[in-house]
Amino acid sequence: MQKERPDPIGFAALGLRESILATLSTLGYEAPTPIQERTIPVLLAGKDMIGQAQTGTGKTAAFALPILEKLDLGRRTTQVLVLTPTRELAMQVAEAFHTYAHGMQVTVLPVYGGAPIVPQLKRLERGVQIVVGTPGRLIDHLDRKSLRLDQVRMIVLDEADEMLKMGFIDDVERILGEAPKERQIALFSATMPPEVLRIAARHLSKPVRVEIEHKSIAAPDIAQRFLSTSEGMKLEVLTQILEVEENDATLIFRRTKNGAAELAERLEGRGFAAVAMHGDMKQSERENVIRRLRAGKIEIVVATDVAARGLDVEKITHVINYDIPYDVEAYVHRIGRTGRAGRSGVATLFITPRERRMMREIERFIGTQIKPMRVPTRADVAAKRVATMKETLRKTIVEGDLDMYLDLVEQLIEEGQHDTAEIAAAAVKIASIKPLAVKEVRAVEDTGAPTGRIHDEARPVRLSMSVGKRDGIRPADVVGSIANEADIPGRDIGPIDIRDDVTYVFVPSTSVGQVLERVGRAKFKGRPVNLRLAGPHEGEGPLRPRRPSGPPKRPFNKFVPKGKPGRR
Repeated sequence: MQKERPDPIGFAALGLRESILATLSTLGYEAPTPIQERTIPVLLAGKDMIGQAQTGTGKTAAFALPILEKLDLGRRTTQVLVLTPTRELAMQVAEAFHTYAHGMQVTVLPVYGGAPIVPQLKRLERGVQIVVGTPGRLIDHLDRKSLRLDQVRMIVLDEADEMLKMGFIDDVERILGEAPKERQIALFSATMPPEVLRIAARHLSKPVRVEIEHKSIAAPDIAQRFLSTSEGMKLEVLTQILEVEENDATLIFRRTKNGAAELAERLEGRGFAAVAMHGDMKQSERENVIRRLRAGKIEIVVATDVAARGLDVEKITHVINYDIPYDVEAYVHRIGRTGRAGRSGVATLFITPRERRMMREIERFIGTQIKPMRVPTRADVAAKRVATMKETLRKTIVEGDLDMYLDLVEQLIEEGQHDTAEIAAAAVKIASIKPLAVKEVRAVEDTGAPTGRIHDEARPVRLSMSVGKRDGIRPADVVGSIANEADIPGRDIGPIDIRDDVTYVFVPSTSVGQVLERVGRAKFKGRPVNLRLAGPHEGEGPLRPRRPSGPPKRPFNKFVPKGKPGRR
């Protein structure tokens, strides 16, 4: 059994301003990683620092957050310089700054070779507070006098060992030599070769050494596989995996508490018994989730790393890393939640193309190659639904107690309008929670991905209903009711935009008629929903992702069309 890491402190204890803490809370970050916990106070104190940590430990936030804390927002001059070995890392770091600086009016510019230099020149001329770049392109700007270092107060060397391996040592030396003498330097490196130590000795003043030790942790003996997909296709792929593969219970990991709550809600809307478990929940609430999972009342838990610490449920057969973890050790702790007590387990890792490097770090850490997997197709989903229905029918026949239903079938046959096969087919259709037929789709391969984007031939149409947040409506209510009453797959419904007094939902154009007919006069908690086609400019504006706001104030209640019993 893996030894659990002690509970980390919160971001509020690190000395960051309220606006940054609010942004981190909005992003759903629960607690700092070890490198962040030990680095941020040192950098906030103005000390030089050497940080030894592997890729994927959260070191970008470890230097980005204190930089934003200390930045002089009233000055447009370049105050911070971040050196990275590759253009990909430069772009990633610049994006991280933009994310953490939400609402702060901070200017960040990534500069790297292979990109047009003229736009970079224009941006630098207007003034940029944080410049993130590769050494070669930074030297180009220094030679052109387009980049001035006289106002730079902090320099970060990110992945210093990689920069030296790529031959940038002279460029790094020159940049540090031209920087002001009174500046703070943070050097991060996974390894500490002599060249890196020599640079530190020449340019850093009494640096604080922060080393995050990566202990050798053996990965559990379970099947590990990965799937390369785009961020926008993750939910579709996840749904198909959950439908096709046999599992007792599934644990899905997300990086943030908001992400966990949102995914659980969307899975519930697609008919899965899923709940979220994150750090904002009380211990009693988490224990209740675990009890329900053990009892088989729920089949999927979507959790964050903090919430899942110590989770030990033998029946978990599948762990899915919906978001790749920041920390390589966290990956091992995650997948260790399956394969308990000698049982078999399967761990799946979703990665986007830019996360391949992080996956390689994980493979090096665990000493095992993670194998690619084939994504179930919609044909596989249809076959699985058919097989499940057959098994359900066989089991029902064996259990017996069918006399009442046999009498009904015999009456219909005697009336002479339908034969036995037609009656049986109608009964199966009524009993099917999800349609057995799955629409044909064509897949477009993504680069390096086993599967690609799925295109539906039915163009979505926007509908409007006169109930909203004030009525306590949830996406699960909308999807469940339309899917059940109009007999269309839940995955074909959406996006959904719930506002105060109105809700907008997209459905396939081929299903609009039956949706309006069967759900148009439904009621939600006694109030007519008045489902209709939305006007061409009605409620204009993009459908914004909603932030979960906790459980609804009123109990769950499906739409119930007039004269027709509700069914789940």
